[in-house]
Amino acid sequence: MKRTTDGQGSYAAELAVALAAAEEAGRMLRARFGDAWRVGVKGEDGDVVTELDLAAERIVLDRLREGFPEDRVWSEEAGILGGSADRTWLVDPLDGSNNVAVGLPVYAVGIGLCVDGAPVLGVVHEPHTGVTWHAVRGGGTHRRGGRPDKGAGSTAPEARPATVAETLPPDTPVPASAPRLVVAWTQGHSVRKDDALASALRVALERRSRRVLALWAPLIGWSMLARGTIDGFVGYCAEAVDFPPGALLALEAGCEFRTLEGGPFRIGFTGPDTTRCFVAGRPDVIDRLVALTREATGASVV
Repeated sequence: MKRTTDGQGSYAAELAVALAAAEEAGRMLRARFGDAWRVGVKGEDGDVVTELDLAAERIVLDRLREGFPEDRVWSEEAGILGGSADRTWLVDPLDGSNNVAVGLPVYAVGIGLCVDGAPVLGVVHEPHTGVTWHAVRGGGTHRRGGRPDKGAGSTAPEARPATVAETLPPDTPVPASAPRLVVAWTQGHSVRKDDALASALRVALERRSRRVLALWAPLIGWSMLARGTIDGFVGYCAEAVDFPPGALLALEAGCEFRTLEGGPFRIGFTGPDTTRCFVAGRPDVIDRLVALTREATGASVV
């Protein structure tokens, strides 16, 4: 399949393959949710991996390698598969394995493409709702699938992608004037339980926010932020594989990103996990969020 080259920017072929791969994997995951499958443990922190992770990964990797055999792929379970380093596909075949392992239907399939380290394409498919969120750099964030949009008549939802402005209730933003914000939280697997800054951040957010969502599935948090059902997202040493595809959805939906101290932040997957500490939110609340994280970073200094 013909790859998008620098200067073209549409990434239509790449988007088509990513959408097909994510949704095929999602259909399998939804069909097998609740079935008997082995649950294993990986890494020192005891993170969960299931048969479904591996089955979904095979589906996505087969699609990507067939369509773009020259590209490098970094997948959650398989690791890095060789190819051209200037284009890297990021694959989280089952974001929310811990939820699935306990029967909680909060999970997603995430696929992203980074060119020269920066995200240009992101796809997040939610098998339980059938909704797919997708974004290409400079093209906004869009949805397809799930319930038909108002006024769509008999038009199949898959045939009519909708921009985030057209999403259905309860996708209604919390007013910026709300005294307390609803914020998602994620931290990477490398973060220790006794990490002082992580603890300070969580305490500050719990004290000053209306609700802090620790979803065990960061991609769901990103789709919620992109469609406006939550106010912000705070991450500490976020995982490299699922961060860029989800963050691109929020960025293309108009959200802003800052460091925990309020400085400029660049979305990417390279470098140590400490470079993926961030605050993301709607423009009307980003300063309020940064004020919380600034308080925490100051409080954690001994």
